[in-house]
Amino acid sequence: QVQLAESGGGLVQAGGSLRLSCAASGRAFPSSTTGWGWFRQAPGKEREFVAAISSRLSGSTTNYGGSVKGRFTISRDSANPTVYLQMVGLKPEDAAVYYCAAKSDLAINYQYWGQGTQVTVSS
Repeated sequence: QVQLAESGGGLVQAGGSLRLSCAASGRAFPSSTTGWGWFRQAPGKEREFVAAISSRLSGSTTNYGGSVKGRFTISRDSANPTVYLQMVGLKPEDAAVYYCAAKSDLAINYQYWGQGTQVTVSS
């Protein structure tokens, strides 16, 4: 079983930056064929797609949700099964619990999810 653990959340002022990390552990994780995603959920709202990066084998293509495009950057560690979400220009509406997820190239839906990390943005 694969476990994902997010870190890096916290309280930041509007306009500030945070970098979230998500590390995978557990059974062998074929990073070359694993894609990653970041999602977020604010109280009373549905889960929202934030960013994704496809597997190395698929070209590490990145995609972003419309509300974060140009402000957030997803990337992966070159040596370890870890993905990052660099967030700049944070807005109060970015406040949410952020979850990372992972899936193999063969899967349609994300198979593994982390427990989430809270991001709070003060105005």
